[in-house]
Amino acid sequence: MVQVIWLVAAVFALFSVGYLGYSKYLAQFVELDDSRETPAHKYKDGQEYVPAKKPVLLGHHYSSIAGGAPIVGPITAGVVWGWVPALAWIAIGNPLMGSVHDFVSLSASLRHEGKSIGYIIGEYVGERGKDMLLWFAFITIILVVAVFALVVAIVFDAYPQAATASLIYIGLAVLFGAYLYQLNLPFIPGTVAFVVAMFVGVWVGIQYPLALLPAAEGSSYPAGTIVLFAMEGSWLPAAGSFGTNAAAWIPVILLYGALASALPVWVLLQPRDYLSSFLLYTGVGGALLAVIVGTVGGALGISAITSSQPLVTNLEPYYGFIGRGGLPLFPLLFITIACGTISGFHSLVSSGTTSKQLNKESDARTIGYGGMLGEGLLATVALITVALVSPDVGGGIGLALPTFATGGGILLTSFGIPTSFGGPFMALVLVSFLLTSTDTAVRLGRYMMEEIIGTPESATESFAADRYGNAAVQCLAAYVLIASGSWTTLWALFGGANQLLAALALLTATVWLANWSDAKQLLSTGGPMVVMVTITVLGLLWIALHDNIYAKFLNSQWMASADVVAMLSAAAQIAIAFTLIYLALSLVKMGYENIQKVREQPGSGEFTPGDD
Repeated sequence: MVQVIWLVAAVFALFSVGYLGYSKYLAQFVELDDSRETPAHKYKDGQEYVPAKKPVLLGHHYSSIAGGAPIVGPITAGVVWGWVPALAWIAIGNPLMGSVHDFVSLSASLRHEGKSIGYIIGEYVGERGKDMLLWFAFITIILVVAVFALVVAIVFDAYPQAATASLIYIGLAVLFGAYLYQLNLPFIPGTVAFVVAMFVGVWVGIQYPLALLPAAEGSSYPAGTIVLFAMEGSWLPAAGSFGTNAAAWIPVILLYGALASALPVWVLLQPRDYLSSFLLYTGVGGALLAVIVGTVGGALGISAITSSQPLVTNLEPYYGFIGRGGLPLFPLLFITIACGTISGFHSLVSSGTTSKQLNKESDARTIGYGGMLGEGLLATVALITVALVSPDVGGGIGLALPTFATGGGILLTSFGIPTSFGGPFMALVLVSFLLTSTDTAVRLGRYMMEEIIGTPESATESFAADRYGNAAVQCLAAYVLIASGSWTTLWALFGGANQLLAALALLTATVWLANWSDAKQLLSTGGPMVVMVTITVLGLLWIALHDNIYAKFLNSQWMASADVVAMLSAAAQIAIAFTLIYLALSLVKMGYENIQKVREQPGSGEFTPGDD
């Protein structure tokens, strides 16, 4: 057993070197300049392009990128392969790959009118390449919405207190948006008042938990739980896999995501993400500080600041290349951890909403590179919680997510906070990440489709580009994927698509830099891109060929028991995997040909730093 403080120390050391050294170099490399007008100011419209204060935008960005993936991924990977490989990939891969990815995606968008990575790649490889990347991103967005909506529902079911607290903080966010943007009242006093009210909401949630349907047989809710409907919900899609209450929450969360994505950013997105950032900083920062306090308290024998259990790893450091459940470490470790190290979804946030709100260019270093390091810290906290509790979850989401809240609650006992408060609070921290990511993803999907269609020329195109119609299409498709009840494959498919999108975002940045100047080195973005293409193509092939074709369609037992929905979902997952591989490899070929051309013909690139 190893004291978990050494896990924290290792991550802090490598992240500090990355931020103080590498990010400073990258900021100079892309020539950030505060005298240059950002898209948020140039195209200010009060709807999408809205300049935001640095802490507000950091709150939005961090809340949007840090969903359930950096929690579920490390927990699952730690249980399957051990905490050492999981920690190594987070601590090394994040500052060298993930943070670089987020920063260059944001920087490239700044220089291209706040447009998405799809638009940017199209500027250099043509309209076909743009549409291919945008379709790839749109498919990935649907997977993101499906996974995050499912995770929120499972957390609401495990911790009904978080459901009540979440409703309260969403209402507070709407009021805070009106306070700031309609009434123009003072920023700091308003922040203090609404943050305090939000933490009061946590207490209210603990006192009055909320569930939609009665607890399943053999389980129970906390005392005082308000159950809205007395009906039996076994008929709901996925109820057999995730429970009736969770299955009832799924369409509610998808509806929320659709409606919230259509609102102007100042109504809900900016104020909610800013307020929730205080939850996130408190949860992640508090858990990391609790490790230090609890360890020191235990060493000095000070009972008042000692955790309720020793802060040491109860998880094996390494279970072998073939981990528990017969899963190979390569390539599955890397697509399982996903967002804790590198995430293509972040490129959509960076180039979709964040670039349209950046007040000045120098803010990109803290928000882009630093925000991703913050997600790495969240992944580290998640790994610590599973190392403390060491559940035999075998990668199952039903136990993986409550583990984060349970382990986090144990950590917070170092401050004298009882687990009856600490557990629900950490559950709310998790949900606050997830809700922001869910409706941000739907909003980004709308941006993708709008860029694909351009000016609508038919009723179908008008519906697809409409903010409500597009959101409905995304959420309906996500619901179909969730309804199969196959979490394991859905998560792996999401991870593979997400990582491959990260590779394409790095390809986009590499092409942009190559067209900017033949003096620009391409190793910082090109190296990680090659690594991610290799890992994720192999991972998606494993999902299609092994997890679906071999384990399902060629398995007579599975075929005999599977229903039509499960078969359709498996077929859709195979089709999605092969479609994503084809789109990705085609784009890599286009990008490579463009880079070859501009490097063989110096000066043929058209980009100048002043373009925006």
